[in-house]
Amino acid sequence: MGHVRITGIAAFVVVLALTLGSEPRVAAQAPGADGQATPPASDAQADQADPQTPTFTGGINFVRVDVIVTDDEGRPVTDLSADDFEVLEDGATQSVEQFRLVEVDGNPAPGAEAPRRIRTRADEELEAGRDDVRIFVFFLDDYHTQLGAALQVKEPLIRFIETRLGPNDLVAVMAPLTPLDAVALTRDHGGVIEAIRRFEGRKYRYQPRNEFEQRYTRLPAETVEQIRNQVVMTALSGLSVRLGSLRETRKAVVYVGEGLTVMLPPQLRDPIAEAPGLGNPNARNPLAGEQSSMEDTLSFFSQSDIISRLRDVFAAANRNNTSFYTVDPRGLAGNEFSIDQNVGPQQDRRALRLTQDTLRMMAEETDGLAIVNRNDLDRGLASILRDSSAYYLLGYTSESAPTDGKFHGIAVRVRRPGVRVRARRGYWAGTVADSVRASTPAPEVNRPVQQALASIAPSVQAARYIQTWVGTERAASGRTQVTLVWQALPGTPGARRETPGRVQVTAATAAGELVYRGRTPDAAGSAGANTAASAAPGAPVAHRVVFDAVPGTLDLRLAIETEDGAVLDRETRRVEVPDLTGTDVMISTPRVFRARTARELQGLLQDATAVPMATREFRRTDRLLLRFDVYAPGTSAPAPVATLLNRSGQDMAAVPVTAAGVGGTHQVDVGLASIPPGEYLIRITVPGAQDDVSELVAFKVGS
Repeated sequence: MGHVRITGIAAFVVVLALTLGSEPRVAAQAPGADGQATPPASDAQADQADPQTPTFTGGINFVRVDVIVTDDEGRPVTDLSADDFEVLEDGATQSVEQFRLVEVDGNPAPGAEAPRRIRTRADEELEAGRDDVRIFVFFLDDYHTQLGAALQVKEPLIRFIETRLGPNDLVAVMAPLTPLDAVALTRDHGGVIEAIRRFEGRKYRYQPRNEFEQRYTRLPAETVEQIRNQVVMTALSGLSVRLGSLRETRKAVVYVGEGLTVMLPPQLRDPIAEAPGLGNPNARNPLAGEQSSMEDTLSFFSQSDIISRLRDVFAAANRNNTSFYTVDPRGLAGNEFSIDQNVGPQQDRRALRLTQDTLRMMAEETDGLAIVNRNDLDRGLASILRDSSAYYLLGYTSESAPTDGKFHGIAVRVRRPGVRVRARRGYWAGTVADSVRASTPAPEVNRPVQQALASIAPSVQAARYIQTWVGTERAASGRTQVTLVWQALPGTPGARRETPGRVQVTAATAAGELVYRGRTPDAAGSAGANTAASAAPGAPVAHRVVFDAVPGTLDLRLAIETEDGAVLDRETRRVEVPDLTGTDVMISTPRVFRARTARELQGLLQDATAVPMATREFRRTDRLLLRFDVYAPGTSAPAPVATLLNRSGQDMAAVPVTAAGVGGTHQVDVGLASIPPGEYLIRITVPGAQDDVSELVAFKVGS
């Protein structure tokens, strides 16, 4: 296999499959590079929505359970042996094959090296597998948190991170639409705190903030709530599988939200979600649904449906030794709805109880804790830390080897008086089909192709204003030239939104040494913007900054500003600057351009200073132009080849590579008229002395 580097800043798209007469289904797909929540882009991605069946030590029937043992005062008991434990499944005693005490406080051992910085996925996997590391993921459920509650929960969460976590601890933040591979465990607690500060609750508010949400915003409010529930449950299941792939021992997911919406009262059952009250005869009637047997029946069946759907979430969590700690951000909650929503008291109390029941259930079924109806959230959060700091990990092969898809209870006993034992209640067994899938997994699209495809879609998460692209090419004196391009993202139709006018860029080394600071465009004008020759009429203007850097890690800090200098948003991302002066063949990051007319194409072909695109979406009437440089030792001049691939990474056709007249040493010119709508990649390959070197560029063709 040759070396493959991914171009572009990876992002994701979520796709909703709404089929008439069928249940809404949400699919999430592969990786993000900047750790931001981003929703994905084609129906083909639906295959990755369902949680994958993990592979277990000892076979498909191997069961792990972590056990927390404390004394009467809540202090951990850590001097037990395997003989002190008895494990029963469905009342039958099991033989414990795995026994381990896990005891950790988040601090390095005396004399140990400083904790490793997490720069790559390999670093993440290596560090997550260590015994002295605790893992915490904060799941910020903006779909099920009201605006005021989100504001008041931020400070307790930030205090917990600042005062309770140690330098060894790995932390991540996830939102319902965050793709799994964008969930990056980090020791940069400051970055996690910034993500928490941006948390904004949107419960019962349906104004779309991205392409995914625009697909269902005109559906009934009840349907939208079902979709939101499914998005959250799918995300939690996938998160459990991802954490389980990193290590066996306990992982804590801190779910911050007011619970899943079981049902809406009549006052909120709007025919069009984004038009509150329109066409709803009960919108202003507080007595609607009060003392109604029909509403009682609806409540019963809605709750049964939620419990049934949560079963898959609990199965994924328990199979992957992941515990949910549910935090109700309202604290001591007295009501579910505000006074202007006109909901009667009986409906209000029922909705509050049902949503909080989902929080308790999520915690109880995964051996976590529900921090509900507490004004002192700090004490509740401290209990999460205690559970992750001292516990026993037990494993056994189920004697009955169940493949019935049913729940099987687990009971753990300790042969010592005066102690308290807490463990998972059980697990949902797989089926025969699960066993077949585990033993004969379907082929997956390789990771580089997934990551390249992820660069197609812009980040349309709330509070994101721009899309960026970062590329590198060789500079003088052993340095590497770094180019950052940004384009404004379109706002939500009908929503008021500030327009980004400038971006302030600060680049620093991992040691904090300043490499570059500047704005684009600067206050004097629009230097660095794309020229008339390369900018299509009506297209977002692309701006760039260019600077030289020593190869290594760079932290790019972006401040997105209005024309008057007001800061709209801040982003920080880490970039690995390659050394392009090596002894083997290397390729610069391919620069992507679009021509919509023959005149634009001629202008691009003659413009060596044209600004590349940050976006990767084209129409079939466009031409796609790539420019890149090949660096080879001595006087050798290896010839690159280019191939068009489908979204599964399979070769479709060879693409001619020609000499670039300006702006690079090589060029690829692709007309898109004959390519059906969909997602594609161009693979550029150059033969090297030891191995082939490849670059992948993904793009999307619309109608």
